[in-house]
Amino acid sequence: MKCVIKHETKNRIRVHLMKEKLSIKEADSLEYILASYDMVSFVKVYERTADVVIEYKKSRDELIALLASLDPQKIDVPESVYQTSGRELNRLYQDKLFFKVAFRLVKRNIIPMPFRTAITVTHSLKYIKEGAKCLWHKKLEVPVLDGTAIGASVLRKDYKTAGNVMFLLGVGELLEEWTHKKSINDLAKTMSLNIGSVWLKTDDGEINIPVSEVKENDKIVVRMGKTIPFDGVVCEGEAMVNQASLTGESIPVAKSKDGYVYSGTVVEEGEIVFAVKAVSGTGRYDKIVRMIEESEKLKSDLESKAEHLADSLVPYSLAGTAVTYLLTRNITKAMSVLMVDFSCALKLAMPISVLSAIREAGQNKITVKGGKFLEAMAEADTIIFDKTGTLTKAKPTVAKVYSFDDSKDEAEILKIAACLEEHFPHSMANAVVEEAAIRGIEHEEMHTKVEYIVAHGIATSIDGKKTIIGSYHFVFEDEKCVIPDDKKDIFDNIPPEYSQLYLAMDGVLIGVICIEDPLRKEAKDVIDKLHEMGFNKLVMMTGDSERTARAIAAEVGVDEFYAEVLPEDKAGYIRKAREKGHRVIMIGDGINDSPALSEADVGIAISEGADIAREIADITIGADELYGLITLKEISNLLMERIKKNYRQIVFFNAGFILLGVTGLITPTTGAFLHNSSTVAFSLRSMTKLIDK
Repeated sequence: MKCVIKHETKNRIRVHLMKEKLSIKEADSLEYILASYDMVSFVKVYERTADVVIEYKKSRDELIALLASLDPQKIDVPESVYQTSGRELNRLYQDKLFFKVAFRLVKRNIIPMPFRTAITVTHSLKYIKEGAKCLWHKKLEVPVLDGTAIGASVLRKDYKTAGNVMFLLGVGELLEEWTHKKSINDLAKTMSLNIGSVWLKTDDGEINIPVSEVKENDKIVVRMGKTIPFDGVVCEGEAMVNQASLTGESIPVAKSKDGYVYSGTVVEEGEIVFAVKAVSGTGRYDKIVRMIEESEKLKSDLESKAEHLADSLVPYSLAGTAVTYLLTRNITKAMSVLMVDFSCALKLAMPISVLSAIREAGQNKITVKGGKFLEAMAEADTIIFDKTGTLTKAKPTVAKVYSFDDSKDEAEILKIAACLEEHFPHSMANAVVEEAAIRGIEHEEMHTKVEYIVAHGIATSIDGKKTIIGSYHFVFEDEKCVIPDDKKDIFDNIPPEYSQLYLAMDGVLIGVICIEDPLRKEAKDVIDKLHEMGFNKLVMMTGDSERTARAIAAEVGVDEFYAEVLPEDKAGYIRKAREKGHRVIMIGDGINDSPALSEADVGIAISEGADIAREIADITIGADELYGLITLKEISNLLMERIKKNYRQIVFFNAGFILLGVTGLITPTTGAFLHNSSTVAFSLRSMTKLIDK
């Protein structure tokens, strides 16, 4: 790739490609491929100037070598990258804003007065029509005020004021629409599917293949807790499917033979095999966008109250105009009241504040599905943490493998365990599968149908023998499995600091896999900071033993802990806390956390957790560290402060403009200019970042 260096500082460089400008597709492709390299920590491609800004970690020479080796024409980029980049959307609105301002300048300085007047009158009909439509439906809302103000100016032949008002309203509408669509685009992008492989059903069994190899009419197996990767028709099995990502309704829908399933939905219970009908996951992104646009979840309570207040103030603005005229008999002073209203800024600044906060959260690897959850986060006083994969590292590892069957060595035990666990990935299951891969153990399908028992384990049959793997409670208490007599000493001396998975065949223990589940290094610091930020009860709940739970709880500093709990226990605890008036947040990553995530005021999932947890959760944070919770709390608190501050300042400024107009210190044109300018200013400020890093 040919380019020249325009500017550079330490670990940051700006290069110019040897061409006048880039197409949107070229810019997206280049940004995608550069961002995929570990040495690149930040990249921004400017298509209009063909410039690229890169922040890098390694040596300058390595980066220069990389740039020289790239061929933009040979970059293989997934179609979804172009679909979700947002670059085309930004260019569209930048152009709209530019042409609107340019047309305004041309109209004022070049077009003759008679034609300018005709354009203004014609344009005013749109606003007058919208106001009349509201009156026809017996509503006194903002369009009535806008239509009255513009119509009155036209009738008074004050075309300059009418033009100013319409221009500023138009700019405000464009900014609102741009911010709204950009926020939705960013949110939809983070919610798009991220599935690398699927289970393909063949005559010889199940094969794990990359999604890129799936063809139309292939039969795909989807089990409990997993995302359906494509649209298709069910061939076998029955399942309850959570379609909240498409419909916004969390109640699962029954799917059986000949039923149609959609990409992005999640199997909550059961198992299905379906024939693929749309390989590209057609329309998944569009479906998400429609869901977000239509969802009331985007509105916080404060935002809804602001909109209601905005409309409720319209009659008072009209009444104020009438009273001013009756008392002063001065149409100019009356028009000054009419030209200034509280509602425009309230209805514009509030939603922009919320959507901008959602976008800012997304830039910090936090996916928020609606403004109401940021408000709930700001008001919450209680947090419930799952332990495994949440307070402990997202990627636990296998520390030891014990065989309790003389005919099977450690490798055979790990092979059987990995063969079962790969079907229901959880952090501990992933550890088993990864350990088998590290040791070079191939674990081809050797079992019959596998069944997942929530919060317990997995059951199947191998060579006609019932085989189970899971918790102590599941294996020894529920299934009544026994330990071989000559192996009891080994069992009693298994190191207690590890979490354990127990593997049994035909009621006899054959292996124990010890999982090292180290605490996240930032966990204690995050817990301390959350206490400082106003949370008065931090609780840890886990299915692990009391001994393990007590040690972790003491180390991180939670206020309470509960061990050996089932999914319904977590949900029940949250339900009781909410009944007592607490606002509760639940943080988890597994299938067994799903009921609790649904029950909480705000359900937060870890991004590398189970699909069903991410689907049900209201917010998803990155898996690399828990500091995302601190960032989320800061954004939520600052958003609420911004909304309240906007409200106070909008009322103060607009009341001042009305007072200046009534006393005759400003003209209606000046009042309209000040009002609309302040509205745009509030909106622009609401688009700025809440956290200044």
